[in-house]
Order: sequence, then C-alpha cells, then structure tokens
Amino acid sequence: MQLGDDLVGFLDRMSTVINSKMNKIMDKMEDPRETLDYSYEKQLELLQNVKRGVAEVTTSKKRLELQKAKIQESIDKMDVQSREAVKIGRDDLAKTALERKMALQAQAQSLDMQIADLNDQQQKLIAAESRLATKIEAFRAKKETIKAQYTAAEAQTKITESVTGISEEMADVGMAIQRAEDKTEQMKARSAALDELLESGVLEDYSGSDQIEKELSKAKASSDVDAQLAKLKQDAGK
Repeated sequence: MQLGDDLVGFLDRMSTVINSKMNKIMDKMEDPRETLDYSYEKQLELLQNVKRGVAEVTTSKKRLELQKAKIQESIDKMDVQSREAVKIGRDDLAKTALERKMALQAQAQSLDMQIADLNDQQQKLIAAESRLATKIEAFRAKKETIKAQYTAAEAQTKITESVTGISEEMADVGMAIQRAEDKTEQMKARSAALDELLESGVLEDYSGSDQIEKELSKAKASSDVDAQLAKLKQDAGK
C-alpha cells in the first residue's frame, strides 16, 4: 500500500513538472494577438448563433400568426354562416356552424398562447443579442488596444535587443583597439630601450659590423684628428 502511494505521489510530481514545462513552452510559442483575435472570432460566432435563434423564433411566431389569421377568417366565416342559417330557419346548419366556430376559437386561443410564449422568447433573445453585441464591441476595442500595446512593446524590445547587441559589439571593438594601442606602446617602449642599450654599448650591434671594425673605425678617426691638429700647428708656425 505504501509503495502504491509513493508511486502515485511520484507520478503526480512528474505530472506537475511536465505541465510546468509545457506551460513555459506554450507561453513562448503563444502570440497574445492571435489569442485575442481567436477569442473575438468565437464571440462573433456566439453572437451569430443568438441572431439565428432570434430569426428562428421570429419565423416560428410569424408562422403561427399567419395560421391564427386563417383561423380567424374561418371563425368570421362560421359566424356569418350561422346568422344566415338562422335567417332561413335552418337551425341545424346554424348549430353546426356555431360548433365549428367554437372549435376554431379554441384553436385560436391555443395559438395565442403559443404566440405569446414565442414573443417572450423573442424579446429575451433580442435583449441578450443587444447585451452580447455591446460586450463584444467593448472587447474588440480593448483587443485592438492591447494588440497595439503589445506590438509597440515587441518593437521596443527588438530595438533594445539590437542596441544592446551593438553596444556589446562596440565594447568588443573598443577592447580590441585598447589592446592594440597597449601592444603598440609596449613595442615602442621596447624599441626605445633597445636603442638606448645599443648606444650605451651594453648590447652588440650585429647588423653589419663586428667589434674589430668598430675599433678600426675609432683608430682611423683618432688618426685623422691628430693629422688635422698637426696641420693646424704648422699653419700657426709652431
């Protein structure tokens, strides 16, 4: 018994989880504008059904009224015939006419009751139709307002998402530029440091001359200076 209860409880929890997942999926898929339009169409269908009901009751009432009118014609005819029979001394014919007249009057009374009942139904349906039409029109106006608001909100959301995406891309570009600038500054600093070290002699320049060539160049330069100095002294008479 305990196992059965546990199983039922487990299944109930699974059902709740599944329903929750399905509701989330449906909420993402559902477009409230379509839902509102569908609801409005269903209300219009209901209104059309009420209108058809009014038309059917009205038709039935009209049919009974026509039937009542024919019976009334027959009643009037029986009344005339009974009077004429009395005038010519035919009481038997007058009696027959009166009997038919009474039967027709009973039918007419029954029809009057049916017509009155149909008339009540007709008035109720007409009132219901009017109330429903008013509510549907109010719903239509509200529906269009909600749809417009939803469309505007949807557009604003897309714009915001687009701008956010652009902002994120621009932030990435900005970071890339900053990294490039930082790397460029690092390269400049490194180049300047190397130049300084080369000038100070800490680093050897292996681009086109070795240490011997440097020494020879220094010696030659010193010899040239000494030669120019001797010439200056000779010119000066010393």
